[in-house]
Order: sequence, then C-alpha cells, then structure tokens
Amino acid sequence: MVEADSAARALNILGDRWTLMIIALAFNGVRRFDDFQGRISIARSLLTDRLRRLEDVGIFRRHRYCEHPPRDEYRLTEMGRDLYGAALMIIRWEKRWFYDRRIPAHRIKHKGCGKTFTPECRCKACGELVYARDCYAIPGPGAGEDPAQKPRAHRRSIVEPASPSDAMMQRSAEVLGDRWTAHVIASAFLGRRRFTEFQQALGVAPNILTDRLTRLVELGVLSQRLYQEKPARWEYRLTQEGLDLFPLVLELVRWGDRWLAGAKGPPKIIRHRLCGKVLKTTFTCDQCNEPVSAQDTRL
Repeated sequence: MVEADSAARALNILGDRWTLMIIALAFNGVRRFDDFQGRISIARSLLTDRLRRLEDVGIFRRHRYCEHPPRDEYRLTEMGRDLYGAALMIIRWEKRWFYDRRIPAHRIKHKGCGKTFTPECRCKACGELVYARDCYAIPGPGAGEDPAQKPRAHRRSIVEPASPSDAMMQRSAEVLGDRWTAHVIASAFLGRRRFTEFQQALGVAPNILTDRLTRLVELGVLSQRLYQEKPARWEYRLTQEGLDLFPLVLELVRWGDRWLAGAKGPPKIIRHRLCGKVLKTTFTCDQCNEPVSAQDTRL
C-alpha cells in the first residue's frame, strides 16, 4: 500500500510517453487511428492498446464514421477535455525551458488580445501567481492508502520526431512520459528528498527508483547533494527547472480530485499561504492578464 495522492492516481493513467503523445495529438484535432499512427510512428498493436485504455478510463469515446469497412474516430470526452489545463501547463514549461519558434504550440495565441502568449497559473482567490514555495498540503477527507501499482514494461527508446511539434512532445515525454519518473517529481513537491522517503511513499523497487533519480538528475530536474559520506547518502532537490513543473502537478491533482477521488473526496487539500485559502487555480494570458480557456486560444 502507498499514500493516497490524486496526482499519483492521474499519473497511473497518464504517465506513459505514448499516452501523452496520443492525448496531445487529440487536442490538435487528430481523431483517426491511421492519423495517430502516422504522426508518431507507433506500432499498431501498441496504439490499439493505448486507445483501448484511454477509452476504458473514459478519456476517449469511439464514434463510428464508416460502416463498410467499420472505422471509428476517437474523440475526447468531458474527462479528456478537462486535461486541457495540463496541456497548457506543459506548453508553459516547454516555452520557458525549451523554446523553439518552429513549434506551433510555442506560438499559441490568445484570441482576446490577439497576441502570442505564455499561460500563467494564478490563485483564483487572490490573483497571485502560484509558486511551490507559497503552497502546502494538508490531509483531505479521502486521505489514506491506495494499492501499490504493479511494475509495467517501459522502453526508453525514442522514435525520430517527424516534425518540430512532435519534438516538443518527445521532450515532455522524457520528463513526464514515464510513470515512476513523474511520480518521483510529484513526490518531491511534497518535501521528500531522500531515497528511503521516496521508496516508502511510492512503493517502488530500489533499482527502478535509483534509475529514475539518476535520470532526473541528468535531465536537470533534480540536483544531488551528499549529506552523509560513509556510506555515501544523497538528497535529491528540485532545481529551478523542476520547481517550474509545479503548476502542472497542481493540474494533475485537480484533475485527479475531480475524476478519480471517488465518494470520499480528495486525499489532500492544497492551501495558498499568500491568502490563506484553499487553492483553486485559473490560467491567464501573460500579455493581457485575462483568463484563458480552450475556447480562447488558437495555434
């Protein structure tokens, strides 16, 4: 058993590089099997598996568009469309750390002011930008334990991106597209720094945890600090690049609270120190400061 956490529940569904890529393509209007397969060069059997999983959990629904032969489209449900905030926060992080003007998502425009913008995450109550240092979590009504997740196969290999837009998805997948890597990042935001703390909270095998911590240090998301020499023991702290993933983690928590918490309610409540309120976020345009939603943006 592991500590119940809405971000962890969300990542158990979304923490897979192919799943992230498929959802990103769906937000760009891709709906048909062959179009998904052609854009990311995924094996047809693997694509069939991921689409089935996303349909089973309720993120996609199938719509028959041809009877002879039978052909279906995969359309985002309300649950799937509710991931738009997470998609915005991926764009935000990408633009801040890997900006590439060739990538359409990096040139996203706000219809309200007509300008290219970077999404910002703000507290609805006080309007201030949200930073990890200004927030803290307390147990919620759904606090408790969840069953530990079973290991699953993971391939580190990456296909050659077919376009700059696909290259953006590949970079995000390096950090977010592995369930355990993403779990470690989310756990670090809860103040965990030492190997044993991560292991106890996540219920992860030592060899897997060692691999993911090493990978996150290589990617610049975590830094390593020696706190004991004999035997050597290390702490792992979020870098500025890692801390900048906080709005995305908040969105995963919000989405998990809404769709995966069940009757008991959220396992954690996040409060904003600056105003003292339970944190509810909104996304704004950094050019005009007005709220933005899926209907307010265009590529």
